[in-house]
Amino acid sequence: MKDNFDFDNLLIGNPLDEDAEFIPLLSSDDEEQINAEETPDELPILPLRNTVLFPGVVIPITVGRDKSIKLIKEAHKGNKTLGVVAQMNDSVEDPEEHDLYKVGTIAYILKMLRMPDGNTTVIIQGKKRFRIKRVTQQEPYLKAKIEAFDQVIKPAGKSFDALVSSIKDLASQIIEQSPTIPTEATFAIKNIESPTFLINFIASNMKADVENKQALLETPELIERATSLLEHLTNELQLLELKNDIQSKVRSDLDRQQREYFLNQQIKQIQEELGGDPQQQEVEEFVKKAKKKKWPKAIAKRFDKELLKFQRLNPQAAEYSVQLNYLETLVELPWNETTKDNFDLKRAQRILDRDHFGLEKVKERIMEYLAVLKLKGDMKSPILCLYGPPGVGKTSLGKSIADALGRKYVRMSLGGLRDEAEVRGHRKTYIGAMPGRVIQNIKKADSSNPVFVLDEIDKLGNSFQGDPSSALLEVLDPEQNEHFYDNFLEVDYDLSKVLFIATANSLSTIQPALRDRMEIIEINGYTVEEKIEIANRHLLPKLLKNHGLKNTDLKLGKKVIEKIITDYTRESGVRLLEKKLAKLVRNKAKQIAMEELDTPQPGVDDLVKILGPGHSKDKYQGNDVAGVVTGLAWTAVGGDILFIESSISKGKGKLTLTGNLGDVMKESAVIALAYLKSHSDLLGLEPGVFDKWDVHIHVPEGATPKDGPSAGTTMLTSLASVFTQKKVKNKLAMTGEITLRGRVLPVGGIKEKILAAKRAEIKEVILSEDNRKDIEDIKPDYLKGLTFHYVKNMLEVIDLALTDQKVKGAIKVA
Repeated sequence: MKDNFDFDNLLIGNPLDEDAEFIPLLSSDDEEQINAEETPDELPILPLRNTVLFPGVVIPITVGRDKSIKLIKEAHKGNKTLGVVAQMNDSVEDPEEHDLYKVGTIAYILKMLRMPDGNTTVIIQGKKRFRIKRVTQQEPYLKAKIEAFDQVIKPAGKSFDALVSSIKDLASQIIEQSPTIPTEATFAIKNIESPTFLINFIASNMKADVENKQALLETPELIERATSLLEHLTNELQLLELKNDIQSKVRSDLDRQQREYFLNQQIKQIQEELGGDPQQQEVEEFVKKAKKKKWPKAIAKRFDKELLKFQRLNPQAAEYSVQLNYLETLVELPWNETTKDNFDLKRAQRILDRDHFGLEKVKERIMEYLAVLKLKGDMKSPILCLYGPPGVGKTSLGKSIADALGRKYVRMSLGGLRDEAEVRGHRKTYIGAMPGRVIQNIKKADSSNPVFVLDEIDKLGNSFQGDPSSALLEVLDPEQNEHFYDNFLEVDYDLSKVLFIATANSLSTIQPALRDRMEIIEINGYTVEEKIEIANRHLLPKLLKNHGLKNTDLKLGKKVIEKIITDYTRESGVRLLEKKLAKLVRNKAKQIAMEELDTPQPGVDDLVKILGPGHSKDKYQGNDVAGVVTGLAWTAVGGDILFIESSISKGKGKLTLTGNLGDVMKESAVIALAYLKSHSDLLGLEPGVFDKWDVHIHVPEGATPKDGPSAGTTMLTSLASVFTQKKVKNKLAMTGEITLRGRVLPVGGIKEKILAAKRAEIKEVILSEDNRKDIEDIKPDYLKGLTFHYVKNMLEVIDLALTDQKVKGAIKVA
């Protein structure tokens, strides 16, 4: 319903339709005919929100609820009669009996229209009032038993005629005073003959809430209803006159801009009387901060222009907050403000060694950068990418580097970031626009040369909102980032002095162009010995401090820590180790809190009680079975060993591969078998033997997906062993890619694989000759107890791996 009288309800049909028709106002004869109609015993009930239907009145309603649509359709097909009742609370979506008023109006459907937006609009006319006795049906729509709610017999007399005349006059005055109601509505009111319909018509269209209209509907005595209506109309007319009076007093000949200027001047005058203009105070604060800035002339010019624009803005305008935010960002950014680098190289080396054990390559690169910076005085910062498994200290290394250089430190997590605006910012045309997170973090650091860690750069996402990894191309390009353009700033900002350090677990998911801009430094996993040192130097002291214990409260021996590492963790880093140590520290804290002071320090035998049973580590499993060979693999959490198992059975040469293998790994098996077939004479096998035996190759732990070419030599050795029934050399492992012509190619992840071999108590390792340089790059401490064999072709692998001894219970292969 409209706020005031809604005489448009008289129109039936779509106003844009050429076939629109008009329903004449209810006459006295029509009213008598309606009153003579019998009230049915039961009716479908249509609940209405924000509307009360009066007898004789025609209103359009838009039907949206599923129950209501079903009711309307069925009623329209039938006798087109239904009961209309107002809801007590319009927020109830599925009203029940207790949500409805008891008195409603029987309605007749005049017309049903399908609107362009898909909604259904129904034109209904009120007939007579009824009272709900009880609801008899809830689904698919409400139905209720009803009884007639007749009004008291219409009285005659001069007083009633005067009352009706007053209502007509007041309604006409309201129509004249209101600018929103057409004057033609006066004719409609004057042409209504029936007093009852006049009262119902005006009550239906007056400006009142549902509760007041329902009260009028439920008033059985006509004079009482007319008196209540007169009171409502009198109040409405008084409010309308008061509103028009206020508008006439403040009306002036000034145009819109002059009027706003005049009012702003008045507001300023009032604010000065009360203690100053807040906007002017903001401007003065900006000017004060701007004088201290070392920004370029172009930025200063831009600031002055934007400040002038800000002064002209009305504080109530939507652009005001955006402009205020923009100016605040400009003056708070550290333009050409840098912290002084500490060039004490020995101190920097001490800090790096203090905070992190190992990681020599990274430390060496930082020391090189500091040395060049000390000699040259100014240089573009490198873009470093620390790449390695989780928990090896990539992120925490950023803080140590900042401490060593004497710079500010900021960190930006990129995991799951998929909106380009997060990097470049939003344009100022948007309400609530903000600069990108790069500029926000520079502002937070309050320095133009912080150490800026871009964490988890390999986990960037992308969506319809843009590709943030492409936006980072400009940030991480030393040739471009001195003119970094943020959409919110709309000016260039120099990022060339920022030392960006990105971290990643995998390089494969980083966009090639982005990877090319960064200097990749691989951080490998730690050996058991290194982990023991890290636990004693860093993890345990930190955990004791965090749990409120003294260093003397808990002391763990080297064998205890080694047992935790080997039996309770399976990782390249130390994150899980820290959790296990934290469990020991908490156990000790509980003992101290419970005053169990005579409890001894935990030993190796106590670990099962505190940490539970450990997992069995991957160890070499012997060489008693033909076709079982130990391979070396790389995983996201470091190196590991895997076993390639081959078996043969009488058949027609069919090859079966199991163990959740990827395409590349399957191809390695096919290549290995093809090579053996073509060189069977070198193994002392008949060429036709491969057509008489089916081959099955399996890699255990079938739930784990496996792929990559590095198991090629292992598969070759496994097949050679199973066909010759010879034992594989004891405590031997291997890794390498193979080709059809017999070459052994190099593979990656050598350090992690070597560490896995040591953990599994392997003594000899076969590698490609081209991997020799990788071994030479590893610290000699890691290589103790290992013998390496470097090969160029696959026959060398077989010669080194197979012994002359047959396995027990060897099958006769012929």
